[in-house]
Amino acid sequence: MATTTDFIDFVCSQIAAAGEVRSRKMFGDYVVYLDEKPVITVCDGICYVKKLPAIDAMMRDAECGFPYEGAREHYILDIAHGDHAMRVVRAVWESVPFPKKRNRKGGTE
Repeated sequence: MATTTDFIDFVCSQIAAAGEVRSRKMFGDYVVYLDEKPVITVCDGICYVKKLPAIDAMMRDAECGFPYEGAREHYILDIAHGDHAMRVVRAVWESVPFPKKRNRKGGTE
């Protein structure tokens, strides 16, 4: 099942108070960015966040899964619980680097 734009709009609205939120269609599904850092991968209508030490305690009872073939195991984020989702994405934001900028020739700078 592909992710709908309505669901992406809902995901973005749930974490909007955390900062500037945008989504980008990638790999057939979506990545959600908070203040220009990737914080959520959305595949088949499921929100995934990287397994990071900063969120282990918050996500202790969360289900886990693989967003796409070949991916590492991620936590599944229950985006419907907005306050919890915001705490998680803020912690993810603190733990991940900004994406590397790509030059026009396809390489990174």
